[in-house]
Amino acid sequence: MKHILLVEDDAQITNLISLHLHEPFYTVTACDRAAVALERLSATTYHLVILDIMLPDGNGIEICRRIREQNGRTPILMLSSLSEETDKVTALELGADDYLTKPFGVFELMARVKALLRRGEGAAFAEASAAGASVAEAGAVSGDTGVLMRGGLVIDRDKKRVTIRGQRLELTPKEFDLLWLLASHPGKTFSRHELLEMIWGFAFQEYEHTVTSHINRLRIKLEKNLNKPEYILTTWGTGYRFAE
Repeated sequence: MKHILLVEDDAQITNLISLHLHEPFYTVTACDRAAVALERLSATTYHLVILDIMLPDGNGIEICRRIREQNGRTPILMLSSLSEETDKVTALELGADDYLTKPFGVFELMARVKALLRRGEGAAFAEASAAGASVAEAGAVSGDTGVLMRGGLVIDRDKKRVTIRGQRLELTPKEFDLLWLLASHPGKTFSRHELLEMIWGFAFQEYEHTVTSHINRLRIKLEKNLNKPEYILTTWGTGYRFAE
């Protein structure tokens, strides 16, 4: 069963989401205040957080930032209205994995929830099973098993597990997808537009700095020296590539 925290002050939307995300596959904890949401997050680990941007006592973007500071793995689905496009961009830059614009369809909601849960599986609740996984010889690639090994970096696609020099990295689902794509094609340059379309599923030029923000966060977690990156390189004027 997947545990989902829903932070939404619109009772109709809360009832709609709770109606479709029900047992035996899901259990939804709903609240309509930012303060209550932060209390729940400090006490319980969730597989997914569905978070409205505008709340009576605060801003969902601030909750998103707090989640990323405290737990890098929990997928976050933001809910927003058409008039809050700037906030949506900010939320994506802070680490939100996806967003839905109100009003939204139930089928689209379910599809996005299932996609985020699939990407998040093996992260927040897989520490025990992932512990003890061996690190193979540097430079090998094992595509059949869904494992990439680049120098001291090991990326396990199925477990959503990344280690560097034997230490596990805490990545958000989007950070993991971005790293896997780049590492799967060493030396190939992807433009920001291509990465936005392939990882986020949309390709609006106004959102391309979201890619830059995620690349910067990946480098902070991966690189010993940010001035001389070893793994994720910049192709000036074009985009990014993984080192050959």
